[in-house]
Amino acid sequence: MKYKAYMVPNPAMPCQPVKFNQEICNGCNTCVDVCRRDVLMPNPVKGKPPIVLYPDECWFCGNCVQYCQRPGAIKFYHPLNQKVGWIRKDTGEFFRVGMKNPPKYKRKPPIG
Repeated sequence: MKYKAYMVPNPAMPCQPVKFNQEICNGCNTCVDVCRRDVLMPNPVKGKPPIVLYPDECWFCGNCVQYCQRPGAIKFYHPLNQKVGWIRKDTGEFFRVGMKNPPKYKRKPPIG
């Protein structure tokens, strides 16, 4: 074959959905298998974290982090426009719709 094909990542963009901790990740590629959009590609070097090849295609579903066998190996970064939340005036607590453990609303009972 005289022609070779290469995979090259998209140019650097502000979107960085996941970052891998090189010290914890063992390169098992479970995150590559569960990624819905094929954002991650296996690293050709054994034992190294996967390559984030198409960060702009990420749906921010979190499967890569949820199914990771080594907690702390992947850090997930939601984009700024998805970090919408509310703060309760009386307590100052921050919460979002869909949080796993949202803070309970502590309403005082009515007087009288």
